Amino acid sequence: MRTDRPVSPDRRRFLEVSLAAGGALLVGVPVGARAAGPAAAALNAYVRIGGDGAITLILPKVEMGQGTHTSLPMLVAEELEVGLDQLRLEDAPPDPKTYGADGLQETGGSTSIRECWTSLRTAGAAARTLLVRAAAQAWKVPASECRAQRGEVLHGASGRRLAYGALAARAARLPAPAKVTLKPASEFRLIGHSTPRIDSPAKVDGSARFGIDVRLPGMRYAALALAPVEGGSVAALDEAAARGVAGVRQIVREQELVAVVADHTHAALRGLEALNVRWHAGTHGTLQQARLVADLDAAVERPGVVAHRAGNPAAALRRAARVVEARFHQPFLAHATMEPMNCTAHWHGGRCEIWAGTQAPARAVAKLAALGLEPGQVTIHNQLIGGGFGRRLEVDGIVYAARVARHVASPVQVIWRREEDIQHDRYRPYYVDHLKAGLDADGRPIAWLHTIAGPALMEIYYGAPLKNGLDEDIIESSANPPYEFANLSVRYVRHDPAGVPVSWWRGVGPTRGVFVVESFVDELAASAGQDPVAYRRALVRDPRLRAVLDLAAEKSGWGTPLPKGRGRGISIQSAFGSYLAMVAEVELRDGAPRVERVVCAFDCGQTVNPDNVRAQLEGGAVFGLSAALMGEITFADGRVQQSNFHDYPVLRLPESPRIETHLVASGEAPGGVGETGTACVQAALCNALRAAGGPRVRTLPVSRGLKA
Repeated sequence: MRTDRPVSPDRRRFLEVSLAAGGALLVGVPVGARAAGPAAAALNAYVRIGGDGAITLILPKVEMGQGTHTSLPMLVAEELEVGLDQLRLEDAPPDPKTYGADGLQETGGSTSIRECWTSLRTAGAAARTLLVRAAAQAWKVPASECRAQRGEVLHGASGRRLAYGALAARAARLPAPAKVTLKPASEFRLIGHSTPRIDSPAKVDGSARFGIDVRLPGMRYAALALAPVEGGSVAALDEAAARGVAGVRQIVREQELVAVVADHTHAALRGLEALNVRWHAGTHGTLQQARLVADLDAAVERPGVVAHRAGNPAAALRRAARVVEARFHQPFLAHATMEPMNCTAHWHGGRCEIWAGTQAPARAVAKLAALGLEPGQVTIHNQLIGGGFGRRLEVDGIVYAARVARHVASPVQVIWRREEDIQHDRYRPYYVDHLKAGLDADGRPIAWLHTIAGPALMEIYYGAPLKNGLDEDIIESSANPPYEFANLSVRYVRHDPAGVPVSWWRGVGPTRGVFVVESFVDELAASAGQDPVAYRRALVRDPRLRAVLDLAAEKSGWGTPLPKGRGRGISIQSAFGSYLAMVAEVELRDGAPRVERVVCAFDCGQTVNPDNVRAQLEGGAVFGLSAALMGEITFADGRVQQSNFHDYPVLRLPESPRIETHLVASGEAPGGVGETGTACVQAALCNALRAAGGPRVRTLPVSRGLKA
């Protein structure tokens, strides 16, 4: 998931492209979108208003629990001068040119607010400008005498008013404004104020529809099984036994895929069990975890490609008073979303309709080309997503469902069992990092050498060759650490693990980079006999980062006494355009860690919905703690050994810590939020564990590292 792409589109270019997308602002809708109601007028690519006053916002980012169905509408409503209750929401069709950024239409990498901050506010302001001009034209008064308020245009001098619905058709026929003026922060009535989530009531009462809730007339249900070894295939199956299960209608078999199609899910699952599939393991059937790790350990010894170099680190290392060296291991991780993978597909009339929650709708259309489908033959109906975390940036589930559906006359919903989901994920890669630092007589680092070994996700996902041999994701937060190192060398060694499908995971590159850098800096502070906060403060370059470091230390009570067996650890990061410091407080109970408290100090620039920012930090912290404490995917004979939450556990509510968040008021451009907590908390946890009297954990998860 690219986090380095432009996130502040030029406003003039936005007006040229998105306002023109309404077909010279004629009454209509963008290509691929559904009408909001009778005679819906497209004021631009994002805003449509019907004659009945219904305002539809086309969202370029999907909702997967991170709050985009509230925060993004707030941007439009702020400038359009309407309330959130006046908006209807619709997911954008696959159209990267109109709804993407840098040619990509994705939700991930903490880019939603950053990429939409200008474009959606501009869309709201442009629509408001057209409506005001339409009213002024109707009343034959200067537009400067009119103003918008709560879905109406008012003429102050005469007291006349017209609702947006009555003006929409006229407004859509006006020429697009050459430019619009956005509100200053001092006039915000929505942005910056905590706002209840729009989607919460429906999620509480059960009326919200996720992908797994799709129901269509005549729909069948399919249970899917895939070869347990990457590249395997079906060897044998008992089709007669499966067809003997009441409700089973059809068996679909293709290379590595088997599906049982039935009248309902229970029959499909029972039929799949009766099918008793036997598999050919293929070329990766001898793959073992120990070999995977050994290969990465060997790779990190190779020279690799230089990602960043400053000064002469080798010479500085030779004159160091003390040298500190460490090697870190981070495991394969699953996404383990609450909503298992699912997709409903229907081939009819030479077309394929898809109902699924996806973070990358345009990617789904592109990947379906392998089945002979042109973009115009595919319709994506995006649904609410019950957890993405990067898993639904991949569209393998959609392609599998389409492969099954082309054998079925009716719509068919394909569901992965939890075991299939965990054992056929696209895993966060295993990484090995080797670090060496030279300290002077005062304990300050005068040399920093860091080598990273792991796969090239950028090339694997996007299919484009790496620029200068560097994977920008894997080196993020490592090649650009937030500290002043005069002599620095960061290298990347590419090693793609054969037989293991890998992809993005919540926190992307900074998750692995911050854990390593912040853990090692703690080791340097300990070697120097200095306080970890003071040690960092002396090295931090950015004043915004120093401010959150100080705030987290203050709010956590850093330096105040704790009972024996309890410790605090800190971690800081500058990533996703935001600045974060986290302090974890950990207690060792009978040798096992329990995280009691996490304190966050966060500067993400201008906040849109502060309450949602806090929720995202809390969720990210718990997600990261789950992985750091317990998360691990391992392989034996090419097969994933974990299968469900009994052996791939996550933190339960009673195990979760108290989380306090302190937001720094800022007028800077918004930064990302959703990935940040996951990326920062793991080092804070391990640093706290060491402070509590436990071992220095360099191998995650902690459950394994404690044994190392």
